[in-house]
Amino acid sequence: MKLPAALILFALCPLLSAFAQPNIILMMGDDHGWEETGYHGHPHVKTPVLDEMAAQGLRLERFHSAHPSCSPTRASFLTGRHPNRMGTFAPGWSFRPEEITVAHVLSKAGFQCAHFGKWHVGTVKAGSPTNPGAMGFHEWLSHDNFFELNPSLSRNGGPPQMFEGESSEILVREAMQFIDRVRKDAKPFFTIIWFGSPHEPYSGLPQDLTLYDDLPAKYAKSKVRLTSNETGAPVTRPQGEVLRERYAEITAMDRAIGMLRKHLAATGLRDDTLLFYCGDNGTSADGSLVRPHRGVKGQMYEGGTLVPGLIEWPARIKAPHTSNVVAHTSDLLPTLCALTGQPLPKRPLDGIDLTPVLDGTMTERPSPIFFWDYNTARFNGIQTPPYIDPKQQEGTTPLAKLSGGKATRDFRNVRHPGDIIDADFLGPRAILDGRHKLVIHDGKKSTEAKIELFDLEADAEEKTDLAKQQPEHVQQLQTKLRAWQESVLKSLTGGDYTK
Repeated sequence: MKLPAALILFALCPLLSAFAQPNIILMMGDDHGWEETGYHGHPHVKTPVLDEMAAQGLRLERFHSAHPSCSPTRASFLTGRHPNRMGTFAPGWSFRPEEITVAHVLSKAGFQCAHFGKWHVGTVKAGSPTNPGAMGFHEWLSHDNFFELNPSLSRNGGPPQMFEGESSEILVREAMQFIDRVRKDAKPFFTIIWFGSPHEPYSGLPQDLTLYDDLPAKYAKSKVRLTSNETGAPVTRPQGEVLRERYAEITAMDRAIGMLRKHLAATGLRDDTLLFYCGDNGTSADGSLVRPHRGVKGQMYEGGTLVPGLIEWPARIKAPHTSNVVAHTSDLLPTLCALTGQPLPKRPLDGIDLTPVLDGTMTERPSPIFFWDYNTARFNGIQTPPYIDPKQQEGTTPLAKLSGGKATRDFRNVRHPGDIIDADFLGPRAILDGRHKLVIHDGKKSTEAKIELFDLEADAEEKTDLAKQQPEHVQQLQTKLRAWQESVLKSLTGGDYTK
């Protein structure tokens, strides 16, 4: 008997629904550390929206940035690879045009892709080989670096234009407009929103500053050094004043995320949209107040890389839960490849597929994660040709903080000489394997290196060094770390780009 087409379609609906592409929104705060959320018990900062996401979705308690600073982490976020593989060693170092980003992958899967906010892995201007458009995004409203109130942003590579208002709200409104346009074409969307908050220098709206009016008096004696919004130069200020402004930025960013969530709900998109939030590195030293973990931004300890990690996706994550699986920003690309049925790029990746974490079936990471702040002094005194034409690396979008008298930022990336030497392996580095973390800081001689071993389950604050008690374990972890570094250096010399 021949069944009616309508009946066949009805029978297939559940199957089709199971394989429908989710919409994807990936958000990231700038210098927003793990502890600066209400749901982690911060004594002052107010984040009601992030708190609600933590209560209703998947809370990633051991989520890390791949590097303790911003440009490198952003490179890992986009590519699934450690930033040293592509020469993104530090803030202001670009990645390379040959890299394959998550936007490249999802564009092939039929997604409309857009980037909003901080880019910081190259220039955003037209013609740049590493602007968002060149790296897979269909449209963008972006900045070369960070920004405050009334930001200057470049739309699709055009000349910078000032947008009046609170920057997080501006980005979210632009993202909502993009989402509404894509919905009319019945296409899935992939949206990255990289906020400029709460990176210093700080500024806030009166309504948000008022929430923290008690802090200047509470922390009047402590002084911190940061950028002056008025002069763009360094200034020393009472920490209480600085915290008031910093937390106002976090609260404004939190409110903007709430606007986005409400818009998804109002348009019927919330159930089928994966909404993710993390920070790009730990809290900066000027804003660090509560230290449940050792270290701050720029350091290899947990306080330098542990960040908030939250996922909402009601169609897939039906009940709230918390995961203690170690994860990091390099995991995003492999996870989205798995969710959308796309093949992984054919090159070494440092991330893994976290879809079992979404479902609660993974309880322990099967492989270590590595951290490495490459020592760029290796290039001192030798000819290192630029990887990208320096003219294309000249930034255009101004910011408050001056650098060499300039309000814009230029980028760099260099060609590795090709021969791997001992100096290539230097720089603060770490391996996190299960409950144990090995941290290495170089000394003037190889025999003077500071090697520390921590049991993070028993000692989350990294106070007790176990290296002398467990020399065999230290050696095992050092061997794994060295082998991984060799793989990274092969990538750095261009080995991944040859056919």
